[in-house]
Amino acid sequence: MIRHMLVLLIAAALLLTACQPPAAEQPMETHLLTIMGHDSVEVSEEVIEAFEAEHNVEVSFLKAGDTGTALNKAILAKDNPLADVFYGVDNTFLSRALNEGIFEPYASPLLEVIPDTFELDPQRRTLPVDYGDVCLNYDRAYFEVQGLNPPHNLADLLKPEYEGMVVVENPATSSPGLAFLLATIGYFGEDGYLDFWKGMVDNDVLVVNDWETAYYSEFSAHGGTRPIVVSYGSSPPAEVYFAEEPLEEPPTGVISEDGSCFRQIEFVGILKGTSNRDLAEAWIDFMLSPTFQEDMPLNMFVFPVNPQAKLPEVFAEHMVIPESTTQVDPQAIEANREAWIEAWTETVLR
Repeated sequence: MIRHMLVLLIAAALLLTACQPPAAEQPMETHLLTIMGHDSVEVSEEVIEAFEAEHNVEVSFLKAGDTGTALNKAILAKDNPLADVFYGVDNTFLSRALNEGIFEPYASPLLEVIPDTFELDPQRRTLPVDYGDVCLNYDRAYFEVQGLNPPHNLADLLKPEYEGMVVVENPATSSPGLAFLLATIGYFGEDGYLDFWKGMVDNDVLVVNDWETAYYSEFSAHGGTRPIVVSYGSSPPAEVYFAEEPLEEPPTGVISEDGSCFRQIEFVGILKGTSNRDLAEAWIDFMLSPTFQEDMPLNMFVFPVNPQAKLPEVFAEHMVIPESTTQVDPQAIEANREAWIEAWTETVLR
């Protein structure tokens, strides 16, 4: 009787084992990788899905406001990080991020193909991903109708023929506004930039809080009254790409001579304390690869740092890349940012 029961138990155990799927067929655990950044981060679904399929991971984006706000949130949470990776800190806030010690170093092998001019952190806690130039844009049609040449550089803006033509963004509330303020500091020097802004006030400069208001409400190319606006070197291809009717040339031009533009470089870094270090490294490698780099121009209207990435035709045909840009050391920006903004506010708004 006991032997019979043992036989039955063994048979039942073998049957249960046979019903279990082989170990190789068990579903693999899907990990979650969180990417934190500013509100303008946009990536095509098919590009994200390609990474997810390759690494068996779900990618989640945590959009946390503009660049400064998002960075503040990352710094406040550095002892208990909100994400695995932070993308979008630029050279106007880079030193602050590095001084706060929120990133872990990572030397991606893809850095070998990226020009050294984009690398601003020798310890590679942050790696360059994209760049864009903040420049003055002008309404081509307006100047053609008026029979007037657009300004060639920043100094020209003080000429009487350009009175009441310029709209800029407040550097205290706007990323391009801050970049343009830095352009004037780099162009005229710390001893001369406030004199330039006093001249701009005398020449009836208009200040608004954000780029959307400046470009889509005040800029004459979109129904406003100001034919010169602080925007980007990528605005012309964007105008062509989003035009309701096909355009042979963009309605906007770019003032890019004599260092009149400020180059913003955006970086990515692994947040210290991540539990997904391997996946975070893989994601950064992916961001620097041609697949991701070629996706950025028509989603975020920035330029890839990887020279192997091919630009979309509309970018290649209409983009404006200045021969030289105004440079301000990131350490100097960190040390003086608030003082420069306060001095600008006293000069221009009070």
